[in-house]
Amino acid sequence: MENRVLILENGLVFTGTGFGSTKEQVGEVVFNTGMTGYQEVLSDPSYCGQIVTMTYPLIGNYGINRDDFESLQPAVFGFVVREYCETPSNFRGTMTLDEYLQLKDIPGISGVDTRALTKVLRSSGTMKAVICPADVNIEEKVAMLQAHTMFQDHVAQVSTQRPYAIPNRGKKVVMLDFGAKLGITRELSFRGCDIMVVPHDTSAEQILALNPDGVMLSNGPGDPKDAVQPIQTIQQLLGQVPIFGICLGHQLLALACGADTQKLKFGHRGCNQPVKNLFTNKVEITSQNHGYEVNRESLTDTGLIVTHIALNDDSVEGIAHTQYPAFSVQYHPEAAPGPTDPNYLFDQFMTMMETNQPIGQ
Repeated sequence: MENRVLILENGLVFTGTGFGSTKEQVGEVVFNTGMTGYQEVLSDPSYCGQIVTMTYPLIGNYGINRDDFESLQPAVFGFVVREYCETPSNFRGTMTLDEYLQLKDIPGISGVDTRALTKVLRSSGTMKAVICPADVNIEEKVAMLQAHTMFQDHVAQVSTQRPYAIPNRGKKVVMLDFGAKLGITRELSFRGCDIMVVPHDTSAEQILALNPDGVMLSNGPGDPKDAVQPIQTIQQLLGQVPIFGICLGHQLLALACGADTQKLKFGHRGCNQPVKNLFTNKVEITSQNHGYEVNRESLTDTGLIVTHIALNDDSVEGIAHTQYPAFSVQYHPEAAPGPTDPNYLFDQFMTMMETNQPIGQ
């Protein structure tokens, strides 16, 4: 395996050994604190355009299996690990992590001091980076990174291009696909929902023509303010049909109601994030992957109330509308990877589709 370097836009260079693809592409370098679940992380469409650093030191030890994918085509731009396991051992494993990254044309680098890199990102914030062969001109690459403009059509890159059905006999749910994880459809299907997944730019008129019992706003990548049309669609759906938003869907619901969002310094990414439910005063350990948050002060006069908060930084993790049957959470109740503490939120959505009433009414 060749020697490679991870170059950050601030000029810092981390050396290591390459694995996976040799492709060079600029991405936003972020870190994930999960000890397991690297397959789900790699296949989560919300990582579109990002180079993911795993803080847990040993990655690849159980290989890749056929069951734990969250999408068929990963959108991650690179993978950074401390130690890559070349000889995985697991009864479900069908290929190594290296083979998967080569198959999907994703560059990787191992041997990196991921603890030091994470400390840099926590103090300086996320930044642009690129994985390159070790013999490149570092100064030229740094200048390129500083001048590089990241694309803004993240959602369009990962959303389905055509509607498709996941048939069942229960409640009819239309899911706006902003980069949906398969875990969301698994949970809805488990509850008997008849699901129609539609592209991100589907209009409110087209959605209502399907006569849904509820609308799911999926997770997805990028700045929520770039998703102009979905925000307008959600505004037109409010009060017409029960709505449940997850991750990006949570941010879009807030924007549709007149609230504001802002970029976090280094985001929340991992499967060990503590969240407090303000209705029950119980703490849930949650799976998260986001770089933006809903501004709490901006919720005034929007009809939205805070239902969940993050215990690490007191950021908004859940909201609900007081007049319409609509609520959302910043984290992932479907987990994958992570704990299933907040799985009850899907049951809450089912109840809302039955009653067509706001939470608590």
